[in-house]
This record gives sequence, C-alpha cells and structure tokens, in this order.
Amino acid sequence: MQSSATVLVYSDDANTRAQVRLAAGRRPASDVPPVEFLECATLPAVLKELERGGIDVCVLDGEAVPAGGMGVCRQIKDEVFQCPPVLLLIGRPQDAWLATWSRADAAVTLPVEPVELADTLASLLRKRLAVGA
Repeated sequence: MQSSATVLVYSDDANTRAQVRLAAGRRPASDVPPVEFLECATLPAVLKELERGGIDVCVLDGEAVPAGGMGVCRQIKDEVFQCPPVLLLIGRPQDAWLATWSRADAAVTLPVEPVELADTLASLLRKRLAVGA
C-alpha cells in the first residue's frame, strides 16, 4: 500500500473545502492509505496541480463560481492524460444526470454527509490505487 494518497479539493468556498476535509478525515477507510488534501480555489490552480501530477482523486464543487465543478470535470476528463477519478459535489440529488454529463466517477450532495463522502472517496481511492499497482 502506498504511504499516502493525495486528494485535490476544488471549491471557491473555504467552508465547502473544510466540509470535505472534515468528512473524509485523515483516513476515509482502513484499507486505503491516509490522505493528504491539496486545496484549490480557482480553475488555474486545479490545472496547475493536475499538470504537476501525483493527484489520486479530485473532489470538485459543482456549485463553485465562476468555474463550476461540472464544467471543470468535463474539461479535465478531456484534457488531462490518465485523469484521476472525480468525485463531484452537487447541489441536489436531481443534478445527478449533470454529474453523468460531466463524466464524474461519483457524486454526493451538498451539504456533505460524512459517511457517504468517506465511503465514496474510499471507493474511488481503491480503484485508483488498484490501477496504479
């Protein structure tokens, strides 16, 4: 097992980024490595970090402005070679079809429900780390 996993969290709202960090905790499940969070508040910062590499999962806020997480997800799925899995935060359950359009690997609703977010994040980490092994 790798020593840690890097999770990029994108939102223009510091409170949303904090919700994600607190809900996931340092280790979202016992069978995945501890996570280190990399926070981004702008699209250019997200693109810079993805270009740098080493990101295991992206958590994108679909309600972010001016660049919403759904559009960012679709863009990185098109432009980033071996794009990491994306967990999209959506405003309401009815927006799940938009998450599918954006090619997100999973979606959870805001406000974040800790158990759901941790379970979903752990699932994406398992898949990513299994592919990288």
